[in-house]
Amino acid sequence: MSGAPTADEAAGPDAEGGGQAAPVVVITGIPGSGKSTIGALLAERLERAVLIEGDTLRRMVVSGRVEMSPDPEPEALLQYGLRLRHLAHLARSYAAAGFPVIAEDNILGAYLEEFVEMLGDTVTAHVVVLAPRAEVVRGRDAARTHHAYGDDGWGAEALDATFREETARIGHWLDTSEQSASQTADTVRRLLALGEER
Repeated sequence: MSGAPTADEAAGPDAEGGGQAAPVVVITGIPGSGKSTIGALLAERLERAVLIEGDTLRRMVVSGRVEMSPDPEPEALLQYGLRLRHLAHLARSYAAAGFPVIAEDNILGAYLEEFVEMLGDTVTAHVVVLAPRAEVVRGRDAARTHHAYGDDGWGAEALDATFREETARIGHWLDTSEQSASQTADTVRRLLALGEER
């Protein structure tokens, strides 16, 4: 179509690595820790930012989706791995174009270090681990419409214990048990010195 930008033009001047990439903030924690809420609030506090939610990528598998579980099926592991790779790819792409990125998902255990490696060395990655107490997570989950914990899967206490035991202590681990979502978003922004608040 006449006048339409090419793919390279649409991607922006930094898309090929010619400029300084924007930072990527990786927000993780167990389900119910507040990742989606904090990620959205943090993005809204920045003048320019992109929020990429792992759950959005999970729902892109419309037919044949297999969820992760305490004893995951091979297909669940395949889909989870694809989700993380695409999350990293999108984060790199937007960051290369100069957009600060907030990428959030349940990235637990060895997967956290692997995900940071997927981001590569062309972006500055900040890892933020939301780690409220398990009983706080359970209460928050009970107040939601769609529950992450039930009788036929993980319990908040068991997943939290495994998460703390198996996840590398990289980045900033925040016990947000006594904070509101807004307070946590402000804490993260100040901690990482993420530009000016709108």
